[in-house]
Amino acid sequence: MQYMRYHNKYVEPCFSMALKLFAVLANIAALCTIVGAVLEFGFDLSEQLIGELNLVYFWTWMMFLIERIGHLLLTKRGQRKSAYSFLGWTINGLLVLTLIPIIIEFFGIDDSIGVMRIVGNRVFHLLILFLIATIELSDSVITSLGRKSNPALMMAVSFLFIIMVGSGMLLMPRCIQPGVHLSWIDSLFTATSAVCVTGLTTIDVSSTFTGFGQLVIIMLIQVGGLGVMTITSFFALFFMGNTSIYNQMQVQDMVSSKSLASLWSTLLNIFGFTAFLELAGAVIIFLNIHGTIGLDIRDELFFSVFHAVSAFCNAGFSNYQEGVGAAVLMEGHCWLYITLALLIILGGIGYPVLVNMKIAAKKHASVLWKWIKGQHYASLSIPNLFDLNTKIVLRTTTVLIVLGTALIAYFEWDNTFAGMRIHERLVQAFFNAVSPRTAGFISVNLNNMCIQSIFIYTILMWIGGASQSTAGGVKVNAFAVAILNIRSILRGTTRVEFAGRELSTDSIRRANAAVITSIIVLAFFVFFVTLSDPDLPLKAIVFECVSAFGTVGSSLGITSQLQDTSKVLLVILMFLGRVGLVTMAQGLLKQYKNQNYKLPQDSITIS
Repeated sequence: MQYMRYHNKYVEPCFSMALKLFAVLANIAALCTIVGAVLEFGFDLSEQLIGELNLVYFWTWMMFLIERIGHLLLTKRGQRKSAYSFLGWTINGLLVLTLIPIIIEFFGIDDSIGVMRIVGNRVFHLLILFLIATIELSDSVITSLGRKSNPALMMAVSFLFIIMVGSGMLLMPRCIQPGVHLSWIDSLFTATSAVCVTGLTTIDVSSTFTGFGQLVIIMLIQVGGLGVMTITSFFALFFMGNTSIYNQMQVQDMVSSKSLASLWSTLLNIFGFTAFLELAGAVIIFLNIHGTIGLDIRDELFFSVFHAVSAFCNAGFSNYQEGVGAAVLMEGHCWLYITLALLIILGGIGYPVLVNMKIAAKKHASVLWKWIKGQHYASLSIPNLFDLNTKIVLRTTTVLIVLGTALIAYFEWDNTFAGMRIHERLVQAFFNAVSPRTAGFISVNLNNMCIQSIFIYTILMWIGGASQSTAGGVKVNAFAVAILNIRSILRGTTRVEFAGRELSTDSIRRANAAVITSIIVLAFFVFFVTLSDPDLPLKAIVFECVSAFGTVGSSLGITSQLQDTSKVLLVILMFLGRVGLVTMAQGLLKQYKNQNYKLPQDSITIS
């Protein structure tokens, strides 16, 4: 008893302090590892610098090893099992494998055996160090959620951090073509456009960036499309097992999981859908363009992957010199445009909707299989498979696509689509109705479109895609709820109803706030861009600002003509459009809890 008292009073606090110290050292080592990797792969280093970098890697390896061993030795016996997940223990095992070369060298064992080619390989060591560094930093971010930090503000800061890192990486010599000068403001603009999955660029991607630079851009697009906190949560929860219930609840809100029990499946669904759809899209694109656009097979594969990721993430970036509107792609590549459009739609309807559709498809398949086996039912239909959010998103998206396709086909049939065959005109009308929400791929010259089509483009860009998706804009959820609210007011009803359900007051308030705030913010930025670039047409400025806010990337050709002040304004607008105005405001403003009292109500004269 006396020993336990002594242990709890003196020993346990020392162990706790040591664990905190180990965690700090591991985070420093993680940052050093990532910085070292950036220097090594982004710059041409001398042999002396590489030698010094190896010393840094050795120090970080020692810190990771000490932290992992110390964590296992000093953690309470009952908590050791939950300290790491199965994959976390696997990573620990890989780290231990890196000790083998030291043991072999110390005992003078023959190092020509096959296993040494792997565990003694420098690339193997760097991969292990980089993976552990990512896990350590992710765990630190998730742990910080347990300190009652604001999740909305953390998400905004995480996007800002990735943008700054990305802008620095794009300035690395190995990212820029020889003889090309890239200013910091253009690098910042491109990184913001990539992370915010916008697609607006002040430079030509293919002629400015090398293959490595384009790879950095596609990585920024993927991180921005999935969401920084989603990726961080995945690494922390997948490889570490010591996250608190509060941390998991915060992550649950970020990824719109319905319960803590389904949090793992939600994260896995997000990554699973992304990987499957992007891979499938890349394969279809490759089969469509193989041997037809003057690229070798390696460039065709990179073209396919680049455009599949860019389309699903609704980014609108293209690494082809003239973009997807190049003359060589316009003719005979209808399946390319259809594939890109479908990827844009699937990326823009949101992960909750995709998960809901997956569950519905599995239930329908199960019922159909039983029916085929002879277990007949009166009906194959299953009621209430889709939740209210899915119904609103799918119906609103369908209406916008069908109406947009019809209107653009009507106005551009004998204008920008003139000279095309009928099926090509229909495909181009469909593609140009989907792309503004919110990918921004341009297949025809927008300056040649009639003013009515430009107006339709602007409205579609402003609406954007669905919430919890890779798309931007005011969101179809908010737009649909605002329209339903207007309908209920015009009908004189006190409830806002849809598909046999009454919408919550909170949903209506948030939708109205999102719509009104977006209009005010757009007006503000349009005004200041006109002050910075008074010589540019107002139509082009409005289009550019709406495109930046909706994270679309379409332009009437003025992006490269903007002054630095206007570029900074658009950078801010892209950031606000990706993070969300309401989310950003909640992160910055003090949040008040619901009051337990009510004030007297009064009416305001309206109309």
